[in-house]
Amino acid sequence: MTGTMSRKRVVGAVLLAGVLGACGGAQDTGRTTNSFFNPQEIPLETYSAEQIYERGEFELNRKRPAEAAEYFSEIERLYPYSEWAKRALIMQAFAYHQDQDYPNSRSAAQRYIDFFPDDDDASYASYLLALSYYDQIDEVGRDQGLTFQALQALRRVIEDYPDSEYARSSVLKFDLAFDHLAGKEMEVGRYYLRRKHYTASINRFRVVVEDFQTTTHTAEALHRLVEAYLSLGLTDEAQTAGAILGHNYQSTEWYEASYKLLTGQGLEMKSFGDNWLTAIYRQTIKGEWI
Repeated sequence: MTGTMSRKRVVGAVLLAGVLGACGGAQDTGRTTNSFFNPQEIPLETYSAEQIYERGEFELNRKRPAEAAEYFSEIERLYPYSEWAKRALIMQAFAYHQDQDYPNSRSAAQRYIDFFPDDDDASYASYLLALSYYDQIDEVGRDQGLTFQALQALRRVIEDYPDSEYARSSVLKFDLAFDHLAGKEMEVGRYYLRRKHYTASINRFRVVVEDFQTTTHTAEALHRLVEAYLSLGLTDEAQTAGAILGHNYQSTEWYEASYKLLTGQGLEMKSFGDNWLTAIYRQTIKGEWI
């Protein structure tokens, strides 16, 4: 309890310094803010919600988002049913995000959505929540759990707020996150292929072709399927993968590589046999869905 009260007094003292400094600057520009600093510890409860909110904005402008988030959260505690508390809650989510404190940013954003689902800023709160996952996506090699969560949250923004200013950005980020997942499948597939675990690699490349066909990785996935199937002696599947590649991605380096592999063994880039790839060929190229 003592530690909590001490923190409140310190926050109050910093707030007082800012308020008095601003007043002093208006009266005498020759003095510094420190000239008006009052060392007396004053409880934060002394100040109005508006004053605390302005101090939070001041800290944001000073690029101190953690301190800003503290002020905004205090408004929620001290003035829970005020209009300032509502405004401070969305700013709290923003400040925490700026500080890369993603769990707290997500928590504040979710509270805003729960309390004010029909408010104009609900779309922004939903977008911040999605960003709390999306901005943690980095290199392909890491666990992709955050990517799945980012996709789900971005989809909610797109579906729940299609006319908002955040919908387009969410669509772009959704596509990038989707591509990121495909990249993970490709990385694992290449790993298996290099070690001649052909069946395991085929399973990964198949996921890309079937579930991530709109991403930038599909052409390479088809080429890797040509490589893997040829290594297993499954020429029908290899040629069919080449046929899809030749029809949809003829201008890519992966088409050239597959063409050399297949023709070098006297094979063609045509659909043969009855397998999962011929089904894709019939559906996507010939338009035969039955």
